[in-house]
Amino acid sequence: MDDIFVARLMSTDLRTASPDTLVEDAAETMLEHEIGSLVVVDDDGHLEGILTRTDFVGIVSQSHPKAQTAVSRYMTTDVVTTTAQTPIREVADAMIEHGFHHMPVVDEEEVVIGMISTTDLTGYISSVRTPSPSD
Repeated sequence: MDDIFVARLMSTDLRTASPDTLVEDAAETMLEHEIGSLVVVDDDGHLEGILTRTDFVGIVSQSHPKAQTAVSRYMTTDVVTTTAQTPIREVADAMIEHGFHHMPVVDEEEVVIGMISTTDLTGYISSVRTPSPSD
């Protein structure tokens, strides 16, 4: 993996926003394009910041007045799950195919026993040393 560089894996078809873009418009752009973040740039394309799905959790929690809406209104109900014995490559492939970052782990009776995320997979990949041909 040492010979794979960022340029090979990075996305170049970016969606951007300006610092004065309304959060509602930013959210709409993210949903429309099925992306998890917007790069915030100035008029010359220089980086000003980044707005992520995680940032929206803070936006909702800090909004006033508080919305009195149950999570059932917005939650996903057709949830893709995995088991503790599924190979991580299959989990990673499913996450990429479906475009999500979290997958509940269930037992044989469909009881939730854990969660695996892209952060977990990234941490694993970063800790694994692939032997080079000269080793």
